[in-house]
Amino acid sequence: MVTRRNFLFGAAGVAAAAALPSEAWLKELKKEYSNVLMFVVDDLNDWIEPMSGHPNTKTPNISRLASEATLFENAQAPAPLCGPSRTAILTGHTPSETGIYMHIEDDKIRLASDVAANSVFMSQYFKMHGYYTAGIGKIFHQGAAPGSFDVYGGRGGGKGGFGPKPDKKMNWDKKGTQTDWGPFPERDEMMPDYEAAQWLKEQLSMNHDKPFFLVGGFLRPHVPWHVPQKWFDMHPVDELVTPPYLASDLDDVPEIAKQISYWPSMPTMEWVQENDQWKNIIQAYLASITFVDSCIGTVLDALENSEYADNTAIVLWGDHGYHLGEKGRFSKGDLWERSTRTPLIIKPAKNAKKQTVSKPVNLMDIYPTMVSLAGLPKNHTIGGNDLSSLIADPNLDWPYPSLTTYGPNNHALKDERYRYIRYEDGSEELYDHSNDENEWKNLALDPAYDDVKKRLQAHLPTEHATWTPYSGHKGNEYFTKLTEEARQVLELE
Repeated sequence: MVTRRNFLFGAAGVAAAAALPSEAWLKELKKEYSNVLMFVVDDLNDWIEPMSGHPNTKTPNISRLASEATLFENAQAPAPLCGPSRTAILTGHTPSETGIYMHIEDDKIRLASDVAANSVFMSQYFKMHGYYTAGIGKIFHQGAAPGSFDVYGGRGGGKGGFGPKPDKKMNWDKKGTQTDWGPFPERDEMMPDYEAAQWLKEQLSMNHDKPFFLVGGFLRPHVPWHVPQKWFDMHPVDELVTPPYLASDLDDVPEIAKQISYWPSMPTMEWVQENDQWKNIIQAYLASITFVDSCIGTVLDALENSEYADNTAIVLWGDHGYHLGEKGRFSKGDLWERSTRTPLIIKPAKNAKKQTVSKPVNLMDIYPTMVSLAGLPKNHTIGGNDLSSLIADPNLDWPYPSLTTYGPNNHALKDERYRYIRYEDGSEELYDHSNDENEWKNLALDPAYDDVKKRLQAHLPTEHATWTPYSGHKGNEYFTKLTEEARQVLELE
């Protein structure tokens, strides 16, 4: 087996990686170590066919991948919002470690804290060990952090935003959100995700002299839910079902839960029902998922027809979940299951084994797992658990509940049965998923569950990084206040 060079971390390590060893060493490297193909899908909840999240979903290509991979059906995001979730996954450090609790510009990540400044992005770690790294689309919050890839193809066809929009909003025109829905534009070729898929296809047709770490960040089903009409036609409105909803759902949750989840720019259940838009929203979300599934299929086809088909590990993940009416919400951004659960599918190279893992895992586990599956030395500076052992044995004892953080000291812990939430003011929620998958009954005040709470509380973070002024969210008064306070501190300095 080839002996790898173990480069130093930080700027010196990146510079060392640029001065790669001999061609003979690279030839052996390519032969011995697997490539990595990563799909990052924006705002994708569990409404994919392999997870049976919605009966009207059509995702044949994601199903094809899952048919020869490990599906983690209880995967949770490190944060229920794009920016902090992606930053945590790609740096290997949680929001409680970096202080990046909300959105952050890609070029500000290194300024956020000492932990963030000294982190090694996942792509950089592969580059340090001789890999060619390339990506396109939304990988970090905006696109790609400076220096994270050898080649970055832009946010999908070199465009900004989330794709073409009609001259006038179709259904929702409130400031503070890009939310809208309806068929637009006319052709797939006009969508950034289509162009991203073609770019990835071209990358897979090239003759790479090193193993590659290739990432495609797809924008749909992030709002606006605009895709061409043909994808809407695949989900006729009169055949759709709405998800479970209980009007009194939030009557037994703490006041702070309502404060942190309040997003006034998003549609309310009252508006949606009064305007008879619920099924139209569901149709648009499902259409967006089926469209992006087709883009993923383009890339999977290209891989299968390439010289890399038998030596490429694949991972697909969404950055967090999304509510489509559950708890009266049409958004992300809370600590309940609908906002934190998201797909995670991993296929090791040369592996065609279909299996499902029900153990609680976190998207933070992707970094150490892909490093392990590629055969790289362990990165001892990052968090997360290597899932290789669960891929080898899905019934393995797994004592790690999954942690999600939304703002300083607001946390949710999920194990195989329970979700426990504790907020910064000490208030709590507890749900038993064995008989309450919709999280309609808060058991936190029932003394019969004190032992459950105590067990899960042992996994709460003990350190809470200061909210960095470079990270912010103005979705509601709670987070606007924290954002402004952090930025006032920066101005004083």
